[in-house]
Amino acid sequence: MTRPLKITRETLLDGTLKARQREYAQIHPDMKFRSDAEMAALLEAILAAHEMAQDLWVFGYGSLIWNPAFEHVEKRAALLRGYHRRFCLRMLMGRGTPETPGLMLALDHGGACKGAAFRIAAPKIRQELGLLWQREMFGGAYNARWVNVTTKDGPIRAVTFVINRAHPRYIPEMSIEQTAALIATGCGDLGTCREYLENTISHLAAMGLRDSGLERIARALPNRP
Repeated sequence: MTRPLKITRETLLDGTLKARQREYAQIHPDMKFRSDAEMAALLEAILAAHEMAQDLWVFGYGSLIWNPAFEHVEKRAALLRGYHRRFCLRMLMGRGTPETPGLMLALDHGGACKGAAFRIAAPKIRQELGLLWQREMFGGAYNARWVNVTTKDGPIRAVTFVINRAHPRYIPEMSIEQTAALIATGCGDLGTCREYLENTISHLAAMGLRDSGLERIARALPNRP
């Protein structure tokens, strides 16, 4: 699948992304995707733990930092403890293909992660979180969790997406060199893994944040041809 695709609020709203996801499911029948009913049940389980009259926060650690694609009224730098950001998800679609597999970031257990917290206004929670659900939850590689994060304006409770360690594309261990090799060649209809890495580093920097692990991987990448 080579047709370019951008994740935007429009492609989420008009069903473009959902249609492409369904194409993936047909092309890769051996890969398990969540049904609409499963995703709806998972969304309701998260919302059941939230007072719907209150605004809701989402913690982003990868592409959400630089392309949230959902409406929010505030963005803050935030620190999450208990999870760290890691390239631990093999990508065969999006930023990879079966011929040129890539890697995607996820939150894995242990350590800490600096990222961005986004505040969704209470009246728009169900719609905006529903768009985010279609983006993050369809492939089954992520599980939604409530977490506590620290910001300069105080602690907040937020929804985030952590790796599903039972997922067949989860990679429990990989060296910097192995990671860099897959990022250097990973490419799909959403773009390249190199672009994904560079965008994450640069947009963290714009918020005054650094991730030394990501920077080590970037230094290990081969020079562009």
